[in-house]
Amino acid sequence: MSKKEALKNLIGKHFIYTYDNGWQYEVYIKNENTFDYRIHSGIVGGRWVTDQEAYIVTLADNVYKISWDEPTGTCVSLAFNLDTRKIHGTIFFPRWIEENPKKTVCYQNEHLPLMNKYRDQGPTYPKMVVDEFATITYLEECGANNNEVINCAPSELDANYTKRTN
Repeated sequence: MSKKEALKNLIGKHFIYTYDNGWQYEVYIKNENTFDYRIHSGIVGGRWVTDQEAYIVTLADNVYKISWDEPTGTCVSLAFNLDTRKIHGTIFFPRWIEENPKKTVCYQNEHLPLMNKYRDQGPTYPKMVVDEFATITYLEECGANNNEVINCAPSELDANYTKRTN
């Protein structure tokens, strides 16, 4: 079975989830290699990224894992079960982000050289590890490669956007 076939029930999914610590994130799985995301709250709330490359795999029926390394030096791994609407995420923030999180609050795609510069200047260690469970509060199907799903900053959305449930 091809990777695309293994991920057919995931590709095109758009969901909002809230970690147990209260941080809220949003993800759209664009295709078998990339996804888009927005961060609504937490230390880097307001940040958004499109076309983030990732390792996306199927662990079991409707259970998936996405892992990636950002230009900031942040590494993330999310395991999620669409049937139970549960996620377990681990985020490894480099020290410079813990010390100055607002430096990353932007549309990352327009600031890649700057993110690389901050990463290279560091400090990177010790890392701030966030290891949390989350609940998917909104889930919809948007089709593959839809650039309209996540196309603006979280601050540009209606106040009720992240309160949706279905």
